[in-house]
Amino acid sequence: MGYGTVVERVDEVYEVFVVPPPKRAKYKDVFPALDRYKFSCSYPPLFPGMACQGTGDDPEVRVLKLHDDHHQEATLYRLQKGFILHFRLGPSLFGRVVSVFSNHPASADEEFSRDKYRLLPWKSDSKIIDDTSIFVEVPIVRAGSFRYYFTHTEGSDPNPRGSGYFVVDPTLSRGSNNEVLGMDCILSQTVLSKCLGPLDQWEGRLEVARQTGYNMVHFTPVQELGGSNSAYSLANQLRLNPAFQNSDGSPATIEDLAKLIKKMRDEWKMLSVCDIVLNHSANESPWLREHPECGYNLVNSGHLRPAYLLDRLVDCLARDMLQGKWKERGLPEDVTDEGHLAVIRDLLHGEYLPHAKLHEFYQCNPASLCDQLGALCTGESPPPDWAEPRAEPGQLRLLPDPNGVRFGRRVDLHLAKRIFFDSGDVNQAKDHLRSRLMELNDQAASIVQGHLSAAVENIISGIRYERLADHGPKMRGITWRTPLVAPYFTTLDGAKSLDQKRSLEEEEAIMFGADACLLMAHNGWVMGDDPLSDFARPGSDVYLRRELIAWGDSIKLRYGDRPDDCPFLWQHMRRYAEQVARVFHGIRLDNCHSTPINVAEYMLDAARKVRPDLYVIAELFTNNDQTDNIFVNRLGINSLIREAMSAGNSHELGRLVYLYGGEPVGSFLKPHIRPLAPARSHAIFMDLTHDNPCPVTTRSPFDALVSAGLVYMACCAAGSNRGYDELVPHHIHVVTEKRMYSSWGDGSQSGQVDVDSGIIRGKQVLGKLHYEMGRMGFTQVYVDQVTEDIVTITRHNPVNHQSYVLCAHTAFRPPGGLWTPEGIKALRIQGTVAEVVFEARVVPRDGRPMELEDIEQSDTFIDGVNQYRVDLRESFGIEDSSMLSHRLDNGYTVMDYKDFPPGSMFALRIAPCPLAVGAVEKLRSIVCDLTQFSLSTDIEHIIGRLTLADMNRIIYRCDQEERDEGRGWAAYDLPNFGPLVYSGFQSIMSLMSEIRVQNDLGHALCENLRQGDWLMDYVVGRLKLEPTTMELANWLEDTFDQIRQMPRYLVPAYFDATLLGVYVHLLNSTWRQMARFVREGSEFTKDLAMGSIQMGGLVHSSPLPEISSNLAPPRPATWTRPDGVQGQACVSLAAGLPHFSTGYMRNWGRDTFIALRGLFTITGRHAEARYIILAFAGCLRHGLIPNLLDGGKNARFNCRDAVWWWLYCIQEYVRLVSGGVSILQDKVSRLYPTDDSPPLETGEVEQPLHDVIQEALQRHFEGLSFRERNAGPQIDRDMSDQGFNNQIGVDMETGFVFGGNGHNCGTWMDKMGSSERSGNKGKPATPRDGSAVELVGLSRSTVAWLAGMYRDGKYPYEGVKKTDENGTYTSWKWEEWADMIDKHFEKLFYIHHVPHPQFEPVPELINIRGMYKDSYCASQFWADYQLRCNFPIAMVAAPDMFNPNHAWTALETADRLLLGPMGMKTLAACDWAYDGVYNVDDDGTDPKKAHGFSYHNGPEWVWPLGFYLRARLHFAPLIGGHALLQSTITKVKQIISKHYVQLSDSVWRSLPELTNMNGEFCKFSCQAQAWSMGCILEVLHDIKTLEEQYKGKVQVLPPATVAQ
Repeated sequence: MGYGTVVERVDEVYEVFVVPPPKRAKYKDVFPALDRYKFSCSYPPLFPGMACQGTGDDPEVRVLKLHDDHHQEATLYRLQKGFILHFRLGPSLFGRVVSVFSNHPASADEEFSRDKYRLLPWKSDSKIIDDTSIFVEVPIVRAGSFRYYFTHTEGSDPNPRGSGYFVVDPTLSRGSNNEVLGMDCILSQTVLSKCLGPLDQWEGRLEVARQTGYNMVHFTPVQELGGSNSAYSLANQLRLNPAFQNSDGSPATIEDLAKLIKKMRDEWKMLSVCDIVLNHSANESPWLREHPECGYNLVNSGHLRPAYLLDRLVDCLARDMLQGKWKERGLPEDVTDEGHLAVIRDLLHGEYLPHAKLHEFYQCNPASLCDQLGALCTGESPPPDWAEPRAEPGQLRLLPDPNGVRFGRRVDLHLAKRIFFDSGDVNQAKDHLRSRLMELNDQAASIVQGHLSAAVENIISGIRYERLADHGPKMRGITWRTPLVAPYFTTLDGAKSLDQKRSLEEEEAIMFGADACLLMAHNGWVMGDDPLSDFARPGSDVYLRRELIAWGDSIKLRYGDRPDDCPFLWQHMRRYAEQVARVFHGIRLDNCHSTPINVAEYMLDAARKVRPDLYVIAELFTNNDQTDNIFVNRLGINSLIREAMSAGNSHELGRLVYLYGGEPVGSFLKPHIRPLAPARSHAIFMDLTHDNPCPVTTRSPFDALVSAGLVYMACCAAGSNRGYDELVPHHIHVVTEKRMYSSWGDGSQSGQVDVDSGIIRGKQVLGKLHYEMGRMGFTQVYVDQVTEDIVTITRHNPVNHQSYVLCAHTAFRPPGGLWTPEGIKALRIQGTVAEVVFEARVVPRDGRPMELEDIEQSDTFIDGVNQYRVDLRESFGIEDSSMLSHRLDNGYTVMDYKDFPPGSMFALRIAPCPLAVGAVEKLRSIVCDLTQFSLSTDIEHIIGRLTLADMNRIIYRCDQEERDEGRGWAAYDLPNFGPLVYSGFQSIMSLMSEIRVQNDLGHALCENLRQGDWLMDYVVGRLKLEPTTMELANWLEDTFDQIRQMPRYLVPAYFDATLLGVYVHLLNSTWRQMARFVREGSEFTKDLAMGSIQMGGLVHSSPLPEISSNLAPPRPATWTRPDGVQGQACVSLAAGLPHFSTGYMRNWGRDTFIALRGLFTITGRHAEARYIILAFAGCLRHGLIPNLLDGGKNARFNCRDAVWWWLYCIQEYVRLVSGGVSILQDKVSRLYPTDDSPPLETGEVEQPLHDVIQEALQRHFEGLSFRERNAGPQIDRDMSDQGFNNQIGVDMETGFVFGGNGHNCGTWMDKMGSSERSGNKGKPATPRDGSAVELVGLSRSTVAWLAGMYRDGKYPYEGVKKTDENGTYTSWKWEEWADMIDKHFEKLFYIHHVPHPQFEPVPELINIRGMYKDSYCASQFWADYQLRCNFPIAMVAAPDMFNPNHAWTALETADRLLLGPMGMKTLAACDWAYDGVYNVDDDGTDPKKAHGFSYHNGPEWVWPLGFYLRARLHFAPLIGGHALLQSTITKVKQIISKHYVQLSDSVWRSLPELTNMNGEFCKFSCQAQAWSMGCILEVLHDIKTLEEQYKGKVQVLPPATVAQ
């Protein structure tokens, strides 16, 4: 990133300074919109290497959102060196002062320490800063595992509020020129190091891997092995295996090995990986006898003594069998059938276990404990120093005995005293305790018996597998090498244990004797155990229950939690890890899932200090992706070993190929700035690992090559085990194998292999293909299951759109019969077969398949079978194929199988057709232009000529607006999905924002694009309807013409890239035409400002009245309506979408002017705001502004609040707009110069706006009374006759405006009942007659403003005056009117939190205190006392008439009783009339609900929330100074964070009209509402204003100091 901010500390307050950007900052203008559009608004060099000036240097940026209380230890995030990681605040952290820490070094030279964290400084990508604009960044400079966490100041919890890891891949290089080897290019072969022979012969044997095409060798441990000769049982971790001595008998050293590894890297271009084994060491390890504390022995792990005794019992049973003791019971010297197992079970239960009495190790000594209790109760002895601090009250239980002795369990005697010594009788207490202890002992015995029963069954299962099972080793005889049961512990006798005859008592004495520290637990693995727990820990019963599959040649190492717990062991193994890292380029962490994770962290950290770009691989058997991720995260594992042999059929193998790497073919183009998405662990996909038998026998020899071909097509690292390629027909066992591998030669003699051995020739071409695909970026994968056994895999290059297609006919079973191609679907390719890369098949050399009984094994070398060979042809044209015939079909190459039996495989290189190649080049140039964000590009020239009204048409317009034009167009109806909500770009972008991030190519939108050009035609066609958008339509049409020439599977990606690029330019152009507050604002600000475009448009059926042609410039432009009539191009504001978008329902007076300030005035759309103010001014009648405008000539004057909102907008226009006062002189063309005049034509009667304002106020002061024109069902079918009567005026005693009656509803709460069934028809739900609180506030604001304007000579009228019917003359100056209101407002509206009888004439109506009444003198007298959400409007409009303390109390009451997740309850839930669900379909009998009667009696509206929050922001510093303002800003930001989420997630990209109770979705609400968007935007504007006003006193950004 080329720019950002720096933060300086000034007197403990942090100011943000925006650093000027460089000349070309490509994502500056769009980055703020990333979240809203799912990071779709910034573009990278989408095509690496394209000729696009300057784009190649853009860093890859990944953005991770932080969320409160979100810990992601089990989520994997992968990064590469050179990337930049951004952390941004998620909505749950808005308003909080967040500090982010990471242990990733600040530079590549800085040493990594896992426990060293640095505080990351905050930056901002906009000049006007809020929570959506700030971020911290971490340049990725080091490979490994790194952690982040964050805290915030809210609350007292010092612990991290969120955390996680990110893993950075190493940069692997090889050759003398340090050629980079990508991880997807890796081809690794595993070798058992012990089978390589003398070190001076290794080159010849490793040459086989080199010649076969591998670029990495994985060595099993090269250190000295133990007595079992297991490749993973090491006797000395710091000494090279002595078996590697050279042929002449000279010793080989680790330095000699290092030279060979270096030669392989530099000359052979082969890297090397070696295992490290951390969790066990060989029984023979000399250092274990010197440091027995390094193992789990019977001194430091006394809890294992019962398990050791059980182990001795089993050994005793084996000795007894060998001596024939149980022959008369039917048990011979060996186990050969199930009957023998039954006898063993009976003997264990009946003869051996009862004698051991193992339950006694888990019981207590009641007599001793009772005596201790007696002493404790009488004070004769000090209390025991042990207790159970976590015991539940009244619960006594046996405590573990760390010494592991019989009857050694104890209890908490302090607790026992509290329980049993309540009467003061010591003997009674002891009796009660004794009884309880006997119960506990019985329970312990029962539990132990259950463990022993499980142990017996596990013993039986182990014997059955090893001696009877068909899939087992079928061991024979009982010897120390083939014990009856694998031992769990070492003994003093070692291999001679079967020869020693000891009694059980003698064995027990040994385990308490001086040498007990040498009796150590073996390692192994536990099926289904938690890999993050230690199965030898105290409290674990694994050893007692015999659940361990033990490795009798190795001792489990006991590290403890930290190096201080076992210093020698930690230091010894650290030196071992460092030595391996010095020699090898990577480490395979053996038995990773059983290695203590803290130990592995420590050792790998040490290894990475030696080799920073260490490649770490491991094999995990957790069977849980989240657990896998914990290991990968904490250890920085780069690749997890995956094996194809786990697949039971070709379908499963194909699924694994798709699972372990790559993206779907045709995936969307990715911007270089995008979310950091959770990743799947990178795989090294093996056709065979060294733990498993060769598939030559488990499947068939015919399958070896084709299954390997499928593996090599995976977009990840690939590998194999030595022997697979040579078709070795048996398991090369890591323990028992003693022979050596063959060397590279001519294959003429035993011990040599050549290119014709096994499938080596086929592996060579597969290796070349795998490397080429990884190197050249063939990152997209498609798997097609053609038949049960035939699989086709495509690897696609998203840059040049070439593909490789490999088709394999697997042979998981030996093939039988004659193969025919009948019924196999043809292979269809959209493109040209540029080359048949190869055709290969495995065939018998003599035409006869191999029989297992024919195989002869060498005693010296590990030989493969030579009965098979690979028939291979490379690089020829499709016309020469022996496996396929081909034909052309409408742009497709169709290939039919003709000779493709099991074991066959071919690979094709596919090139796009010539037309597509040309289209790709042109589209690259187009997309490149779109990524430049330069004002000199063609697209910017086109878009730069568009107006904001054009933007409404291009980006938005709901279905009703589109249909309104009468041209036959509507919102696009997407098959298998439904109509889109907008006709413009936004609907497509809303869908694509989800589709693109999830790469959901199966979505109905993608399918529609693949199937045809309908959507492209639609996008172009509707824009061609208007001259102003014709140029853009033509540009899109030309671009879409190129997309049409692409293969259909690529159409979604290129359509998205094109439309998205244009969309981003449209947004940028839109914001450039708005005020600085928007233009330089944050993402959230810009999101909300788009509401101005959503709602503001030219709609045929909803024009504004024509304004004066004599208007001072600027004047409205003209436009030709769809009906051909020319008119003024004045946009109007839709109240909401979709319900209030066209016709007479579009333009509502109150809705327009509640929204106008937010959507037009503060966004800088001053001309449009001016035209709307003047257009409505021309409709003034009866001193009122229309409720429903309907073009002006059909207006309804049935609301008394719209005029006050209009006046409020005028004063705000004058205050906020430079030179805005001139609007007062603007000419207004009056439609109704008198109440009774018919609508006049434009220009017949004109007045300056200040005269119209004066008329409105004068008429109110005089009082007005009228009946609506055309009253009756023709204009309102639900209103009663009395409701059409209007009487409005000013209370001469209070100055309050009043009006309405009990039969109408003249404010915004205007729901009229319509249900005859329930009886609410004709009844207003909320009449709010009398003096509504918000109208008092708005009127007070107006008259106070006019007083100032008059004083300044900017308004010609000093006040209002009237003469009543009695001839009495009254005049009020504006100041007098304002003072009158101020004098009476608090005493008549405020209900004190404590009773004030003088102001409470009817106290019985008060049910909530500390609030402002909703009205004064309502005809329904109880309605005044309802708590509603209207009083904060008055607070914002006229804060001076409020007592600040009362105001804050009332706001706190509203916070408690009205505040919802997204809006404000329209009525407190404790009110009898409350109902929080708005349901228009309710046709029941409950009048509170029927036909949506509850519209304003509970549901939570969004727009009043804006005024509530603004009121809090205003009064906070008056009440609590800077501190309260700071906390209030924090609270406000947290509240509106939900609106940020709504904007991001809603397909409308807007805020709804309302929600049901608790923020629940309401399907009857408009999902895009003008005043919701405008009022929340005003909150952000107020925050910005306050932060500027109190700069240096309130903190707007988290601290950004550099951690030391």
